[in-house]
Amino acid sequence: MSIHSLSVVHPNAKIGAGVTVGPFTTIEEDVEIGEGSEIGPNVTIYGGARIGKNVRVFPGAVIAAIPQDLKFRGEYTTAEIGDGTTIREFVTVNRGTAAAGTTRIGANCLLMAYAHVAHDCLLGDHIVIANNVNLAGHVILEDYVIIEGQVGVQQFVRIGRHSFIAGGSLVRKSVPPYIRAAREPLSYIGVNRIGLQRRGFSIGQINAIHEIYRILFVKGLNITNAVTEIEASVPVSEERDEVVSFINATEKTGIIRSFQALDNGS
Repeated sequence: MSIHSLSVVHPNAKIGAGVTVGPFTTIEEDVEIGEGSEIGPNVTIYGGARIGKNVRVFPGAVIAAIPQDLKFRGEYTTAEIGDGTTIREFVTVNRGTAAAGTTRIGANCLLMAYAHVAHDCLLGDHIVIANNVNLAGHVILEDYVIIEGQVGVQQFVRIGRHSFIAGGSLVRKSVPPYIRAAREPLSYIGVNRIGLQRRGFSIGQINAIHEIYRILFVKGLNITNAVTEIEASVPVSEERDEVVSFINATEKTGIIRSFQALDNGS
């Protein structure tokens, strides 16, 4: 463990073996940092932070500040960062509220400079969030989501596994798994074929996903009828069941539609 003499680290903070802390960094009480993590200069880590092993935090980042939520009443909550995740310059990760109790970022994620993760967001593993992305409260990002720069995500939105969001987008509705989304308003523009191939999905799996979304977004059916046809005509698979479950779970927020459907007024 190496803590720079110009940093302020509370004696009750739990700092693991091999952790390095740069100058002018503040680490409060009730902070836990796993072994091998690197905390850069000018970082502020407030109480309630739970940082895993081999995490890298770059200058200017603020972890576990209280929520920017007027309903917050000082309740005890946490902000968790999983093993192997990288937090770049000036990223802010707020603690949770009573609603979820925590804000969580999974393992092996990359949050690029100036990203903001608000209270009660739950992020899975292997996620990439590019520069200046802002996640409002209660957002859920599932594993392997990639969000390009300058994207804003509205509160309570959910983005499914292996999905890709184009830069400059405004995400007002939930985005199902395995797809690419772009344009304004945000729309389905295709299956994330390249991402799926990189992660070992077979051609057969990818073709089945294409068929699911052809029914859901291209045939002109409403959501209820599309789900019924998917269940009747697409062979049972993990991917099929995941898409159907996602649609059922996001009934309140709704999901994005295809650009063609929006053009047709449906």
